[in-house]
Order: sequence, then structure tokens, then C-alpha cells
Amino acid sequence: MAAALLATALALPASSAMAATTNAAPSAAAQRGLIGDLITGLISADLQRAVTVAGIRQHLTALQAIATANGGNRAAGLPGYKASVDYVKQRLQRAGYRVTVQPFPFDFFQETGTPEFARVSPSPRTYTPATDFATTLYSASTEVTGRVVPTRNIVLPPTPEPSSASGCEAADYPPETAGAIALIQRGTCTFAQKAEMAEAAGAIGVIIMNEGQPGRTDVIEGVGLGAPRPYPGVFTSFEVGNELYTQAQSGPVTVRIKVQAINEERTNWNVIADTWFGDPNKVVTVGAHLDSVQVGPGINDNGSGTATNLEVAEQVGRRQLLLRNKVRFAFWGGEELGLLGSTHYVASLSDAEKKKILLNLNFDMLASPNFVRFVYDGNGSDTPDAGPDGSGLIENVFLAHFARKNLATAPTAFDGRSDYGPFIENGIPAGGLFSGAENVKSEAEARIYGGTAGQPYDACYHQPCDGIANISNTALDQFSDAVANAVIVFAMRRDPVTDTAEFAATAAKRAAAKRSPLFKGGLAIR
Repeated sequence: MAAALLATALALPASSAMAATTNAAPSAAAQRGLIGDLITGLISADLQRAVTVAGIRQHLTALQAIATANGGNRAAGLPGYKASVDYVKQRLQRAGYRVTVQPFPFDFFQETGTPEFARVSPSPRTYTPATDFATTLYSASTEVTGRVVPTRNIVLPPTPEPSSASGCEAADYPPETAGAIALIQRGTCTFAQKAEMAEAAGAIGVIIMNEGQPGRTDVIEGVGLGAPRPYPGVFTSFEVGNELYTQAQSGPVTVRIKVQAINEERTNWNVIADTWFGDPNKVVTVGAHLDSVQVGPGINDNGSGTATNLEVAEQVGRRQLLLRNKVRFAFWGGEELGLLGSTHYVASLSDAEKKKILLNLNFDMLASPNFVRFVYDGNGSDTPDAGPDGSGLIENVFLAHFARKNLATAPTAFDGRSDYGPFIENGIPAGGLFSGAENVKSEAEARIYGGTAGQPYDACYHQPCDGIANISNTALDQFSDAVANAVIVFAMRRDPVTDTAEFAATAAKRAAAKRSPLFKGGLAIR
């Protein structure tokens, strides 16, 4: 196949170049560029035809079966994830790859019973899980009853923008915090920092309340305490936290927290496979996270990215393409717990090995039922954060592909919610695609992309219903073509991956990309 494509490509440039030239023949460099572009285009078109929705859905069906056979999920640390690793490894080996399964330890947390949170006095009140509160990850499995002691620096009413430094410093915790339950407001520092300070102050439990601005009032699932703690904790709505704070100003308030959970170290895995051909000093990483959340099978999030990545890898492997740059297909573990697998992988590389990575392509959710064609805003032209130099070029490759097909796109930010994060933090350019998660589709988006305004892009995001029926074949078809094209464009690229002036971000926006994100994968961290 590769030889046929090359022969066809070599036959075309001469006539094309002659037709475009009247007075002078193109330079040797220009001829090489024309030949290279034509070869890339032909290989891309062939791969796009080979990567089919039917092929991708075969993988999705297998991932659904794995989840169904393993308690309804494929989450890190549980049997469904190990079965997913084995499936991907087997398929890659069958396609001719030498596969590396990279283990790494992580802190596993799983609730084993319904959590309880209640105000004992004054005016007893039992709070409702998911509506009034959620357990914080890495809470101790225990029951405590104690007085609520608010930290200093709680800001009420909240300022228009997040500003509360509640619980960020040791001085925020009054002496009476020891042996009590600390009430802390969400704000500027990470939840892990607040949890560490509360532990040092001797708290026997923590209540972290949402800060109170629009969009920061409800309960958040997936708030992590950074590491296993000796106390239980809950994250509450602003309404519940504000009520407790107000009552504590008038007299003692006593609450009870009960958490039933497994909290232990377990092993997780990344699955990595390199193409046989390509310069090992110039590597294109193509990643998708393999894990689901514990409450569902994760067939859109992120079976869709996994299955697309796997189908592209299989088709590339079967063709034994003579690529210029090596492609590294990666399936990351523990994304939902804070980008654990991709972070471990990047941290395991020497500085010399990091410099060999030209770029990172990331594919996380490609088949949302009420989708929008989101492209990561690499140059920061439309969102607050830009990626490292070269990210604007990656963005433009995707934009140009969709433009050729007359398909509209929208920018999405590097907000820390997927596995591009560790690469960006290490100065490696990144880009990718995203079909939308829990946010609501606007009227304008519905006019452009179809679907239903006022409804989430994916109503089953992080829910038990994220199964095979939650997949849009239309989105899968459109996104998978863009994935296949980008893989070949960068696998065949001769020039450095740097931004031209047209796509370069400002220095200020590049600096902004270093800000602490609100999320790290599936975890809210701040």
C-alpha cells in the first residue's frame, strides 16, 4: 500500500508543477515540498477511508462488554480497567506493534456505602448526598461528630470573581480547630493545600463550601484532597456552607460526618506503542485516556477517544507506512483521578527524551450526542490560555481540515481537564479535539451544529448512562477523519513544529497558560 501511494505521488508533481509554472521551473526545494505535500495528502486520504465508524464501534462494543462484565465501569484500580488494558494491548500486538505496558502506583479511593452528613445542633438537619454535599476523595473511612470552626478569610458575600483565601495558610485556622471540624471556603488555592493545612491544625474533619459566585454555588463531584487524609471530608453547596457559617457566628454548631470507603495504594497502567518506521528523535505522541469514572462505563468519556486512537493505530500498523517521524500511540490510565498516567509518563522521561517529542495530540470525548466540533485553542486567540510554541500550528491543521469539508468549528480552552496538561507544563506543543461534556449547548451552537439548545453536549457525562447508546455516529465520523489526517500530517512533517506569526500567541497568553487550572482531569483541584 505504501509503495503504491508513493508511486502515485511521484507521478503527479511533475505535471502539477509544470502546469503552475510559465517562465521558470520550481527550485529543488520547492519540488521536494510539492512531492512531500502530495504524498502526505494521499496517505491521509487513504487512512481516512480506512478508519471507519464501524471499525471504531467494534472497539466501543468491546469496551462496553468489559464494563458490563466488571461492575458497570472501567475505572482505574478496578477489574474493568485491567481488562481494558489487556484488550488494547492485544489489538495493538495483532496490528504488529511492540507494546509497552507502563505500571505506576496511585492512591485508590472508592466509597463502599452511602455517605452521611448532618447538623446535630442547633436545629437538626440531615443533608442529601449529591444535592447538598459530596464526599471528598481521599477522605478517611470513619465517622466523626464535632463542632464547626470556620477558618479565617471566608468572604461573605462573595466577590464577583473568586478571591477567598480561606484555609490556604496555617494562620487561617484558629486554635480551636484542633479536635473540631473545619469549615473552609473554596477560593484561590488548591483543595489539597487547604486539606494539608487543616490536617496540620488538628482538624478531625473538613467541610469545604463552594465559593458562591454564579457557576460556583452547587455541589461538585470529584473534589480531591490531594492525598489520603486522616479525617473525613465533604464538599457542600454554597447554600449549606453559608448556613453553617452564619449559625456558627451566633453559637456552637455541631455536625456529624460519616464516610465508608476503601483508601489504599494500587497499581495502574499506561499502554504505549510506537510505529516501526519514523525518526526516533522526532516523536508525535497521540494520546487518549483509557479509564472511565467509577459510576459508569465511559463509552463516550473516553471510549470514543480510545477507540478512535486504537483504530487509527491499527490501520497505520497494518499499512507499515514509511513515516518520516515516529508516532507513539498512548492510552493513559487514571485521567479521571488527576491525569495520573500521562503525568507519570512525562515525569519518567529524561530532558533529552522530552526534547524528542515534537508534539502531543489529545483526543478526549469525540462522540457526544449533542456535539459541537471543538478544537483546542492552541494560540490563545479566543480563550485565556495558549499552549507552548507550536500549539497554534496544531490548531490550524485541524481548522484547515474541517474548513476543507465545510464543517464549522469552535475553540475550546486548555483548562487542565485532559492529558495534554503534563505536556504543556513541560513546554511540548499540544492540540486536539473535543465534542463537549456537561456544559449546555447555546441557541447559536444549535443553529450551526444541529442538536438541541438548552441541553448538555453529553447529558450522560460521568453517569451510568454513558454507554454504547450514548454515541453519535455523525460526530465519530467527522472527528475520526480529522484525527487520521492530523496523525499523518505530523508523522510526515519535515519542518519544525513552531507557530508562524499568523498563529503565534502573545507572550502574555503564553504566560497565562502557566496559571493553576481549576481541574486536573476529572478532579476539581481548586
